[in-house]
Amino acid sequence: MPSWLQNQMQRAFYEKNRYQIKLLNQCWFFYREKHCS
Repeated sequence: MPSWLQNQMQRAFYEKNRYQIKLLNQCWFFYREKHCS
């Protein structure tokens, strides 16, 4: 997982921002699909 994404995730969890956590999870999922296939 790229460091910028980890930082965003940590901030979202710290702020208990459910919407952003969901969004970042989707980003990570698409990112992984593209780079790992």
